[in-house]
Amino acid sequence: MLAFIWAEDQQHLIGDHGQLPWHLPADLKHFQALTVGQTIIMGRKTYDSFPNGPLPRRQNWVLTTQAADQFPDSVRVFNQITAIRSAIAAAPEQNYLVIGGVSLFETFVDSVDVLYQTTIKASYQGDVYMPTLPWSKFNLVKQQVHPVTATTPEFSFNEYHRG
Repeated sequence: MLAFIWAEDQQHLIGDHGQLPWHLPADLKHFQALTVGQTIIMGRKTYDSFPNGPLPRRQNWVLTTQAADQFPDSVRVFNQITAIRSAIAAAPEQNYLVIGGVSLFETFVDSVDVLYQTTIKASYQGDVYMPTLPWSKFNLVKQQVHPVTATTPEFSFNEYHRG
């Protein structure tokens, strides 16, 4: 199964100079719950946004033009998108989650089976936006709404399956 997982504000903003524009602990826990034990696929800029290197307890796959020796041994480095597609095809029973950046979301939009979207009912400043997805091809199968609190805006976890 190939999935996308991301958080966005009400303007579809997903990033600000390599960082998340918000701090939402519940979303970080949700991300962890969905990705631990799975393979996460990302571009180099997304990888570089992790201050402590590869995310633990996950297979970290990175698409980059950099040499593999620039990364820890625990990171699987790909220099071409076709190599990632081949690796996925070789083990289709596994779960793969694309976590960014934009070009990887755009590349896999026709192949993705599941969308794990966090929507935040607020607007932030930033420079990276989620590309348009073919929403008519997906059905909402699960939604968990979290009301506004003293420290967080309203947000929801939405799960869509290709239908």
